Amino acid sequence: MLLLKIMKVNISGKIFDKFPGAILGLVKVNKIDNTKKYPEITKLLRVAESRVRNIFETTEKIGSHPAVSSWRKAYRTFGSDPHEYRCSIEALLRRVVKGGEVPAINPLVDLYNYISLKYLMPVGGEDLNMVKGGIILDFATGSENFIRLGGTANEPPDAGEVIYRDEVGVMCRRWNWREADRTKLTNQTTEAIIVVEALPPVAKSEVEAATTEFCEILKNICGVSSTIFLLDASRPTIEL
Repeated sequence: MLLLKIMKVNISGKIFDKFPGAILGLVKVNKIDNTKKYPEITKLLRVAESRVRNIFETTEKIGSHPAVSSWRKAYRTFGSDPHEYRCSIEALLRRVVKGGEVPAINPLVDLYNYISLKYLMPVGGEDLNMVKGGIILDFATGSENFIRLGGTANEPPDAGEVIYRDEVGVMCRRWNWREADRTKLTNQTTEAIIVVEALPPVAKSEVEAATTEFCEILKNICGVSSTIFLLDASRPTIEL
């Protein structure tokens, strides 16, 4: 008999106390060959980069954009200086506006970078085979383990910062600032969860559009099936 692994994803009620309008759009990716190359995705990235440069022109305009200023405010709320710790969408925008191209990593990462740039939202992903137990978005106690992407040393979060964690430790610090090395998306990833994050004034319909396009591209270009879930204050928990 085949036993299906059920994994829960949950947003702590404490998060909604501070950020009542928070929304997560989740895409569960099934049976992908993440070693392949897709020039079509690279072309989409280049188009998104060009559009971003036309919107912002200079890095000075990035911080005041609602898509970024809402995250700067959130970072201040949980005690992190947004100038020292830039949210993922701001860091990505600054790189592109300065003239840099987003490097190709693997299909899933390249595709979520495209979606992030097009919709101006933080987007990330985790290898589900490396996740232990469920996933929760919560405030850190400060005792959790965290080894950053490419790192080897333990860098525990500050107490009170927003983190994604599982039974082993932190998967992402400061909501979307730094990814853990343990659950990163690699060429060996076959099952993944992609996370699209939104705070007001971003509406649920925009999150739905971003996750829908991700799934459509994944199917049409990569031939991979996926499932969309939305989490907010009215539905804080789902089972994958």
